[in-house]
Amino acid sequence: MTANLAEQLREGTTKSHSMAENVSFVKSFLGGVVDKKSYRKLVANLYFVYIAIEEQMLNNKNNTFIQPIYFTELNRTASLEEDLVYYYGQNWRMEIVPSEATQTYVRRIHEVGINQPELLIAHAYTRYMGDLSGGQILKKIAKNAMNLSDDQGTSFYDFPSISDENLFKKNYRSQLDAIPIDQNQISDIIAEANIAFTLNMKMFQELNSNLIKIMVMLLVNAVSNLKINKRFFAA
Repeated sequence: MTANLAEQLREGTTKSHSMAENVSFVKSFLGGVVDKKSYRKLVANLYFVYIAIEEQMLNNKNNTFIQPIYFTELNRTASLEEDLVYYYGQNWRMEIVPSEATQTYVRRIHEVGINQPELLIAHAYTRYMGDLSGGQILKKIAKNAMNLSDDQGTSFYDFPSISDENLFKKNYRSQLDAIPIDQNQISDIIAEANIAFTLNMKMFQELNSNLIKIMVMLLVNAVSNLKINKRFFAA
């Protein structure tokens, strides 16, 4: 039995995590520049990803490797549906389709869920821990960048069934460390987590088609600030 799966996962995905943050769409998002059309497409793609993860986690909830980290309070499908109603309207199911990269991601989740359930640990860890760790910061960025009122369009970032996110993450890591698994299996899970990061990056990279628009927005903001500064100093 391992005592440090959580730590090995964190250390083993550090490089992938850094690479994901440097994808243009992610860098723009973190910089406060969010294109609403790109963002709603991201929400749609994530919906398909989480349907796959949550379906396979449910199918394997009694599996020795999955049972310790099967927490339904982490599920994102319902919250994403709320956001999709906001961005696409009541007929959102007729409006959305998974992108090519998303389809590849979804196939991978189902493949490991059916053939190697222990590798689901990697996909759950990569998505859910990321959601919990940066969710409120990303929610604030999205609200400010897209001028969203109240909490409309940002349900994805809320975990109403989790009262203390830091305490929950601590418990989640403890549960990871309690999984009866050997070092070879840990290596496979870390490798799969890096695959998960790559699949996420490819999904983000598809959204870079709006990069020119984002750069124009940055330029317009810079010019506007320059004009304001000139008027200020002229006064």
